[in-house]
Amino acid sequence: MNIVIAGAGEVGTHLANMLSKQEHNIMLIDSDEEKLEALGNQLDVMSIVGSCTSIGALKDAGVHKCDLFIAVNHQEDQNINSAILAKKLGAKQTIARVNNSEYLEDENKEYLKMIGIDSLIYPERLAAEEIVASLKQSGSRQLHEFSDGRLQLLGIKLWENAPVLNLTLIKMAERYGAQHFRVVAIKRADHTIIPRGNDSFRYGDLVFIVTKPFYVPNVFALCGKSQYEIKNVVIVGGSRIGIKTASLLEKNYNVKIIEKDREKCILIADKLKSSLVINGDGRDLALLREEGIKNTDAFISVTHSSETNILSCLLAKKLGVKKSVAEVENIDYIDLAENIGIGTLVNTKLIAASHIYRYTMNVDVKHLKFLTFSEAEVFEVTAELGSKITRKTLADMNFPENATVGGVIRNGDAIIAKGDVQIEAGDKVVIFALPSAVKKVIKLFQK
Repeated sequence: MNIVIAGAGEVGTHLANMLSKQEHNIMLIDSDEEKLEALGNQLDVMSIVGSCTSIGALKDAGVHKCDLFIAVNHQEDQNINSAILAKKLGAKQTIARVNNSEYLEDENKEYLKMIGIDSLIYPERLAAEEIVASLKQSGSRQLHEFSDGRLQLLGIKLWENAPVLNLTLIKMAERYGAQHFRVVAIKRADHTIIPRGNDSFRYGDLVFIVTKPFYVPNVFALCGKSQYEIKNVVIVGGSRIGIKTASLLEKNYNVKIIEKDREKCILIADKLKSSLVINGDGRDLALLREEGIKNTDAFISVTHSSETNILSCLLAKKLGVKKSVAEVENIDYIDLAENIGIGTLVNTKLIAASHIYRYTMNVDVKHLKFLTFSEAEVFEVTAELGSKITRKTLADMNFPENATVGGVIRNGDAIIAKGDVQIEAGDKVVIFALPSAVKKVIKLFQK
């Protein structure tokens, strides 16, 4: 696939790196020559120095023959303008990053599509929605829903009280049954395992499980976890993510938002309805105690510093907060943050990549997520009539080694994947896969 990326910031660079490894032809446009030169020594991509809104630069980048144009500059007006120009110059599909929720309203999205923008992405809003979702299942590290929640993927850490510790998957199924859930992956230290029957659970494993909503409490019990109600939430950082998270939560939770900048606090207070805005430092122990940290159920840190977010969450956990959420934009810090006990992590680069990557697949992918704690990805793909995946049962299918089927949505009903299940045309199938297996899986869903 020929892909042009406008903007060599953090998101654009991450996308270029990821997509080039998938054997796509990548052209990167940015006005910063030194940055492009440095990236040229690190990534297998081509680049053009110039403005993404320059018709000449766009022509030089070959947008007339590109399959996908991705505009991910920090300035949304540049992204919108460059995507419109790219479409007029011949780009088959365009995606633009925006920073304003009004563009995502159905009426406005339709208008922008008419003038050349096929899809919009607002990573900060997606991050806020991910944070809100993480509070639904308080005992999990990660939660992702498929087909309006008919199937759920939970990431749960195993400690010493988990009943499944040291059991193989076969023994676990014999003892507890497995018709309502499926273990699709185990993150152990720095490696992700797609488990088979003889693989066992160990202390400290992060286990990814696909299940039906009604069975979630049972899954938590098997992992030695109990759910608890969240009422009081503290958010540190008046960033776009922080403000959007507060606006989504304040309808159902008691929300306090802490921001260091006094003038920004005034602006935030005008935007929010019932959240309490506090001017202060979220790392200030005295302030946290004064604001009732001992009564806080969830602590969310989304400042512009990954280090501050990690340290703030560690402090909150030390003070007794059960649920912590940190924005960690430095990918090198993610494993560290997970290993020291930060509950949920969000990363806008991975969120943006998850949204965009599905447009590079030649099948109908409705939902795709790069998992924060693992190098794996989970996606929901629709089986086409006559595709290879529909010809045999899963047990008889030569399914790639580093991938597995978690579940199937058929006519609105959820089915946990077992060997005797045969995929039918129109089924929505939840797949868990390591990067090495994704292409092989996609081929099974093509005619």
